[in-house]
Amino acid sequence: MGRLFSFDGTGELLGLPFVQNALLASAILGLVAGVLAPLVVGRGMGFAVHGTSELAFTGAAAALLLGISVSVGAVVGAVIAGLVFGALGLRRRERDSVIGVVLAFGLGLGVLLLGLYSGRASNKFGLLTGSIVSVDASNLWVLGGVAVVVLGTLAVIYRPLLFASTDPDVAVARGVPVRLLSPLFAVLVSLTTALAVPIVGAILVLSVTIIPGAAAARVTSSPLKATLLAVAIAEVALLGGTVLSLAPGLSISGYVATIAFVAYLACRVIGRTRGVVRR
Repeated sequence: MGRLFSFDGTGELLGLPFVQNALLASAILGLVAGVLAPLVVGRGMGFAVHGTSELAFTGAAAALLLGISVSVGAVVGAVIAGLVFGALGLRRRERDSVIGVVLAFGLGLGVLLLGLYSGRASNKFGLLTGSIVSVDASNLWVLGGVAVVVLGTLAVIYRPLLFASTDPDVAVARGVPVRLLSPLFAVLVSLTTALAVPIVGAILVLSVTIIPGAAAARVTSSPLKATLLAVAIAEVALLGGTVLSLAPGLSISGYVATIAFVAYLACRVIGRTRGVVRR
């Protein structure tokens, strides 16, 4: 336990530029992921997020091999995944099979690309589990630009998207362009997933894109309250995980996933307690 939870030198580490970059990147990711998480949960897109993370991992691995920005590669791979899922998986009965096919291909190709990379092993491992030292100033510009695009687009389409997520059949009857919103939202989720891969890694993307939304859904049915709570959980998990990982020098992903999971359990207990009181 002393190895896992240590704060020796944490104050000095917080003053280093790469740590400050990591905290800023975590804050940006927490905001975007928290806003999208309730919609992802409401639309049942957890498996799609997992598949997108594998394609983001593949794009990041290709970028690592080519010597270009890993963030750019992750964004390209994730957007391709979102377009494929949106174009081929509009029908609910087709969605899982399409995602499974693309996920298997992306994971296999990503592993092959990493095998061809002859650089440091820590760079390979960081794509899977996240690495705060990989976030630099150029990454922050990419993260900030993607966050502006995602949040700006979501601000425009939020009301019809929420309607389509809640009751798609009625939304179609009322003239909501569901067939257009589905691939567009898939791309937004893909971009958010691309933000997460360099920070928490491809393996635990679900910890920031699914768990906050699932936790918020346990305590409130209000879209606004659920969004605010999801953002709060995502921010606490990411920023808290970053700070906790500094002194031990361990991967950030395990801390982030643990904090998010504890928040989910707490929300389940709160939700169940409220249900007992109402009954």
